[in-house]
Amino acid sequence: MNVAVPSIQHELGVSHATVQWVVVAYGLLLGGFLLFGGRMTDYLGRRRVFLAGFVIFSLASLLAGATSDAGLLIAARGIQGFGAALVAPAALSLLAVTFTEGAERNRALGLFGAVGGAAGSIGVVASGLLTAGPGWRWAFFINVPIGLVVIALATAFLPKDRAVDRTTRLDTAGATTVTAGLLAFVYALQHAAGHGWLSGSALALFAVSGVLLGGFVLIEARSAAPLIPPSTLKNRTLVAANLTAFLAFATLLSYIFIGSLLMQQVLGFSPTRTGLSWLATTVTVVVVAMNGARLIPLLGIRWVLVTGMALVSVGAAWLARVPAEADYVTELLPAFLLAGVGFGLCGPALQIGALSGVDESASGLASGLVETMREIGGAAGVAVVATVLVAGSGLAGFHTAFVLITVLGLLGILTAMAGFGWRRTVK
Repeated sequence: MNVAVPSIQHELGVSHATVQWVVVAYGLLLGGFLLFGGRMTDYLGRRRVFLAGFVIFSLASLLAGATSDAGLLIAARGIQGFGAALVAPAALSLLAVTFTEGAERNRALGLFGAVGGAAGSIGVVASGLLTAGPGWRWAFFINVPIGLVVIALATAFLPKDRAVDRTTRLDTAGATTVTAGLLAFVYALQHAAGHGWLSGSALALFAVSGVLLGGFVLIEARSAAPLIPPSTLKNRTLVAANLTAFLAFATLLSYIFIGSLLMQQVLGFSPTRTGLSWLATTVTVVVVAMNGARLIPLLGIRWVLVTGMALVSVGAAWLARVPAEADYVTELLPAFLLAGVGFGLCGPALQIGALSGVDESASGLASGLVETMREIGGAAGVAVVATVLVAGSGLAGFHTAFVLITVLGLLGILTAMAGFGWRRTVK
């Protein structure tokens, strides 16, 4: 969507502030409803929620591509985000219960991480080609046939859900407050990036988010059937994986975001050339993620994550010194390759850590938690780094932004070191 936004703004004749909601609405509902989607996966069934999410996403894509009304387009993007918030935790949970914990699940999650890591860069390239070719509407329409194929395959091959125990009352109050709190927090991040972190409106939004999330904690403490059972938070590996995921994806998404802006605004790359340039990272992520999961039984989650975050941090530090006339092969490619190896190691390790030792009945919740940390961490990282970039000047501002990304990566290393045990945690 970032590639298609200028074309959407031009054709619909709306302001920059309005068209940005095409991006914001999706991220807002995705980040706000991921935990809800994970819990629904456990409560209603993984296959059922996965299919429902894809139906919603596909129909919303059709609506987004067909409409010429900006308000309806923004609403469709929000519905897309809600559908994605059902699909993501359901997909991860399906893998968790389909494959036995250990080498078999690690290989499956390695492939899952490889596909996920490749998707971002491929999306940039595909969006550039579609926008420049048949038009921005096909950035939405392309999802419809893909969605139909996935729905058909899932219906044919995914085993039907087992009978789910619904004698326990769903924690409606907890689900409502945590979803509202996360929605307020994600929106506050978006708002603060454009209006200032200390503006009255931003502080008010963060305060509302804090009150709602604080209310959620109080509700959970008194609930007979809490949305997040206390036993879940006693799983050290799961908690460590979620904290590290927040920082890892804050580093990852801000790295790609600032790197793409640097290439277009300073180095003079076109959007299509920028997307193609990231293919080096994409290919590296796929290869490393598919094979990197095999390192976990040898090294343990801690050291795989530390190595991955260290490589990403070195790549960010490398870009913090890139000159205005930088050559792609000698100045950018090394950093992109380091990032690809680092991201390829971190993705599967975080998912394996988040699902290690989790009972099958809570796999959807665990998946929703790590996906929430991934989405909110990415939103927070981009918002903070974008603020630093705007406060800077020209190339120096980009250098400062990459220094901050390096710091985020180093914090991720500290979290992984402190959170995971010294011994191997996954066999």
